[in-house]
Amino acid sequence: MRDIEYIAADVIDIALRLHRDLGPGLLESVYELVLAAKLQDVGYRIARQVPIDVEFEGIRLNAAFKADLIVDHLLILEIKSVERLSGVHAKQLLTYLRLTKRPLGLLINFGGETLKEGLRRVVNGHTSFASSRLRVNQIHRRV
Repeated sequence: MRDIEYIAADVIDIALRLHRDLGPGLLESVYELVLAAKLQDVGYRIARQVPIDVEFEGIRLNAAFKADLIVDHLLILEIKSVERLSGVHAKQLLTYLRLTKRPLGLLINFGGETLKEGLRRVVNGHTSFASSRLRVNQIHRRV
């Protein structure tokens, strides 16, 4: 199994190339499909539109949410194609991480002029995996 940081770096590199080649303005579903295909091409296992159940006080809601992509059963990707990310987008991904007990997710917005502005790492601090080596809920910036 690959290290989650290694997987995240690969995803970011591929997403940057996709944004450069396709540009902003396409539907979210297009970016999701192409990103999934490119990740599979380099050997990752990809699950698309994964249902997430919610249980509260004995009430079970099957498929209450859907994660856009899950890479190698570890990393959740939430794909957006909006002009600008808002706080609710990160909260949505954090909810998915907590419900699935996964440690890390990437929020990727293909709608902006540059992808650097639309990348955000979201860490679930409620898992045994969470540690100081994961930058908690920060925008990913490459220099």
